[in-house]
Formats: sequence, C-alpha cells, structure tokens
Amino acid sequence: MRVLLIQPRPRDGLGFKSVFCTEPLGLEIVGAALKEHQVSLWDMLDETSPANIIASFRPQAVGISCSFTVDVYTVINIAQVIKEMAPATFTFVGGHHASLCPEDFFYPFINAIVTGEGETTTPEMLAVLEGNQDLTNVSGLILNLPEGQFRTKNRIPLAQLDNVPLPDRLLTADYQQKYYLGFRRPTAAVETSRGCPYRCNFCSVWRFHRGKVRTMSPLRVVEEVSRLKTKEIFFTDDNFLVDISRAAEIAGLIKKQGLPRKNYIFQARSDTIVKHPDVVKQWKEIGLDHVFIGFEKIDEEGLKQVNKHNSVENNEKAFKFLKSLGIGVYASFIVDPGFTAKEFQKLLVYINRLRIMQPYFSVLTPLPGTELFSQVKSRLTTLNYEFFDLLHAVLPTSLSPQEFYHQFTNLYKQAYRKPGHLFGSMQIFFQKLFNRNLSFDHLSKLFYGAKQTINWKAYLKQEGGSVKY
Repeated sequence: MRVLLIQPRPRDGLGFKSVFCTEPLGLEIVGAALKEHQVSLWDMLDETSPANIIASFRPQAVGISCSFTVDVYTVINIAQVIKEMAPATFTFVGGHHASLCPEDFFYPFINAIVTGEGETTTPEMLAVLEGNQDLTNVSGLILNLPEGQFRTKNRIPLAQLDNVPLPDRLLTADYQQKYYLGFRRPTAAVETSRGCPYRCNFCSVWRFHRGKVRTMSPLRVVEEVSRLKTKEIFFTDDNFLVDISRAAEIAGLIKKQGLPRKNYIFQARSDTIVKHPDVVKQWKEIGLDHVFIGFEKIDEEGLKQVNKHNSVENNEKAFKFLKSLGIGVYASFIVDPGFTAKEFQKLLVYINRLRIMQPYFSVLTPLPGTELFSQVKSRLTTLNYEFFDLLHAVLPTSLSPQEFYHQFTNLYKQAYRKPGHLFGSMQIFFQKLFNRNLSFDHLSKLFYGAKQTINWKAYLKQEGGSVKY
C-alpha cells in the first residue's frame, strides 16, 4: 500500500514552539516497520498543501500523529480535508493524546485510532486492510463505526525494546536541517527507553506506558548512535538515567568503539545525578553537553503538590555539580496559575541566587489523560485544546490575565537579559555560524520566538495555532 504519515506542527512562536523542533521519531519508527509498503512522510514544517501531497503520492492509507494536546484540531482538520479529497483513503490517528483520549477523534472521516505502540499495531492493521479482513481482530485499535467507537483487545506492550526497528531517517531526509534545539542544528533524536517509574500528577507518560519502564540494551543504543552523522544528539527518554548501570555501559561502549565525538543531551532527575556522579562524569568524558532537569518547584511543598518525590536540595546539588563539570543545565519550572506577584518574584530571586542561565517556564496545565486533569476538570476555564500548550493558564488565575502574563513574560526577560547569558549565547552563535550550522530561516524562527515569548500581549490572543486548509 501507499502509506502517508503526517507530523503536525504548531504555527505560532511562543516559548518551546520556537526553541525546540525535534524530528518525528515516532513516525520514523512506524515508517521503518512498514518496509513492505511504499511510505512517505509529510512533516508540516513546510508549506506544502494537502492537495499537492494527495495528488502526487495518491496514498491509500494516511496516519497522523497526535502526541500533543495542542495538535488535536490540526489533526482533525487535516484528516477531514484528506477524506474529502480522497474518500477511499483509510485514515488513522496515533500518539500519546490519541491513545489516552480517543473520544476526541470520533469523526466519520477518521477510520481508526491506533493506541499504544504504533510500530506493532500499524503493520498488522494494514495487512488486514489489504486482505479485506476484519479489523476488529487487530489488537490495539479503536474503530470509528456509525454506531460508536469499538475498542478491540488491548495489545500487550513490547517486552523487548530491542525489537523496535531503527528509525527510517530517509523518510525525513529533506527535513533534517530543520530539526534543532536552540542554536543546535541539526539535532538527531534517539529513544532508548519507554516509561517512567514516577507518578508526577501533571505527566501522562507513566499512564501511557501503563506504569512500566522498558529499556533498550546498550548494544542496541550504541548501534543507532553509531549510524548518526549529526554531531548533536538528543536522547528523548523521560529519564535517561533510569537504569544507571545501563547508562554507564552505554557510555563505556561509545568510548570503547571510538565513535566520533558528539554533543549529547538527555533528561534526568536530580536525585539520580546526585547519587551517581561517577556515571555523569563518564558521560561528560564522551561528550555530555547539556541535561534537562525538571526542577518544577522551588520549595518542598510545591514538589509535594505535583507528586514529584524529589527535593529542592537534590535539585540544587545536581545543578551545582553539573555546572562544576561544565555541563549546561536546562532547568524547567512550573508556574502555578494561582501565583501572586510576590510568588513570581520569589521564583526570579531563586533563579538569580543559583545563577541558572537556561531556565524554562511552563504554566501548570492539567493535560487530558493525566491524574491532574481528573482532579481539577471542574475548575477548567476552557476546554479549547489550543490553549493546552503549557504556556496558557487554563485554570483560574489569582492575578488578572493581563497581569499574570506580564509577570510570566517578565521571568524570561529578567532571566535571559543577563550579561553572562547574552555573552554565552553570542559565543554559541558565532561558533555555529563559523561551522555553517545556522540558516536565515532558523535564526528568524529563533528571533521571532524569543520576541513573542517576552511579549505578554501575545498570550492574550484568542486565535489558536491550528491551520485551516
């Protein structure tokens, strides 16, 4: 079959949307699992119209990723347009949000929702389609029928992640230069584990993976890394150090095999970093460049409220330790909608005291599918998914909306206008410029995003980021 896979993209430039643009790893893996089919991948980073895509490729099946809540309306819209253009096309949706909230996609122009791991369910679904057999026998599907949604048997998650096919990056060859983390371009994404053992109430990862953690073997991880030509590598695991001995073995194998030096970035918990400094040093030796740490809150009570099961002391120790090694830290903080001006100021004082150079701020958002959403659903001020982007308050604010966003954007203004940060940014800028890793389009996106992020009025616009075709 001719199968088209689609990755939606946000269209405005607030916050993370302009700073990060990672490759559609999930679709690359699904595409790799469909070797018996003719597969094309459309990343909506470009301005290609659906009409051109449909006319040139003539897909028989179209799969659309919906991992993020803010993409829901774009996914629904593009599925409808495709069905109108090619009524015989089988359309299906997958991803985190789709799996946790399949009811959001109950439309006649969407045939099925693939829940859980798409690389196992999708090939079987397409084989059944080709054979004109009964889709109700395929585990892991929700079928949209005239009388309602029909859920097939649950599919058992993969026991061995080494069986996950290597991502087919040929599908995104035309887009690779457009994937970046800030000035770091191009950046490759690598998944080495799935799930998280912790139960933060604002996160749906542990629910999506049914409370389990599965990992790839060190050999499988290093095999994928060895195939990457790009210097910047981002490990997408929610906690790369979840199995500390495995993390140490991966670093050891990379060094032993003498792989070209890379700049590695991963996410990790501060308590793990504090407990295992030797493993972090081992990674620093082979190129660990930055670590994402979810500080979340600046006091113990705040951490308890989000069920973080960590401490402020660990956050600070990990930050100082990484800084002493010359490893950068992306520190993320959650801003509660109930913040007063005094609490905004306390957060800013905290960041200044620790001299955190790269803080990121998000608004506490009860994403559908999370424990938090179930707890506060009755208090939501909107169910418009375009505002569930971690940057808009969807719960009542103590301050007026104007003052809340003024205070929120001031966090970025004060944190990123420091001389030290500006000097460091310029150093990276000129280094990337010298190595020809920057483009005008890339710089314009970063500049526009930065400008929008500190403009409090941009957060009050009522139009969303979905695109109408």
